[in-house]
Amino acid sequence: MKQTLLWVVVAALCCGPALARQPAVQQPSPQPKPSGSPIGPRIAVEPVSFDFGAALPNKTLTKEFLIRNFGSSDLVIESVSTTCGCTVGQLDTRTLKPGMAVPLRVSLETRSYSGALQRAVLIRSNDPTKALLEVRVQAQVQPTAAGKAKP
Repeated sequence: MKQTLLWVVVAALCCGPALARQPAVQQPSPQPKPSGSPIGPRIAVEPVSFDFGAALPNKTLTKEFLIRNFGSSDLVIESVSTTCGCTVGQLDTRTLKPGMAVPLRVSLETRSYSGALQRAVLIRSNDPTKALLEVRVQAQVQPTAAGKAKP
């Protein structure tokens, strides 16, 4: 029995350092997240709003905005609507490839309004983080000399 124990101790002393030098198994490192465009379609507008300032009644004010897809797949504009019949939003292209930008032409009719006039253009898209984008326009309509402007 003493002889068996002696052989176990000798084997441990001889082979132990060799076993300790075995290279450790490396775990696969996590893959870095891809840099650049966010995954999926992403919508942005420049500028986000516009103030026409002082305006006269019965005028049509226009402003061009830029709709941009900063995502990694096609952005599809499903609809463009407004909060009032006095406002129009026109978009020629409904599908934007990644990195593409198109103009959004907005017209605001002051009609016979007087005072602060605020309206919005609503853009519905397939952006999973911002399905409804709101673009605001405003003006301060000056009353006419005849005083026929309505609030």
